Amino acid sequence: MKQIEVTIMGQSYILGCADGGEAALLEAVNAVDREMCAIRDAGKVKARERIAVLAALNIAFELAARPAAAAPVAAPSAPGEASHGDDPALRALVARLDEALGQDGRLF
Repeated sequence: MKQIEVTIMGQSYILGCADGGEAALLEAVNAVDREMCAIRDAGKVKARERIAVLAALNIAFELAARPAAAAPVAAPSAPGEASHGDDPALRALVARLDEALGQDGRLF
């Protein structure tokens, strides 16, 4: 097992990676970093934990919406755009997160 240092939203992490899996791990890190930075840069959410949860939901929603044989995770929305902001199911999930996590920065 190999260890790789990566940066996500300005914070460094040491991640374990199987030999030969570096490219896939770095692709995943880049997707998470882009999504988290887009949410942060939109200025509607401040709490790092909430940004991480929303980024995870956005990425999971994109994966669930794709056909099984589709390509790897596509680049998320441009900074300042809310991913899937008009989707009622995602809005319901975000509302449940808001209720559970409190008032530290609502997305909608």
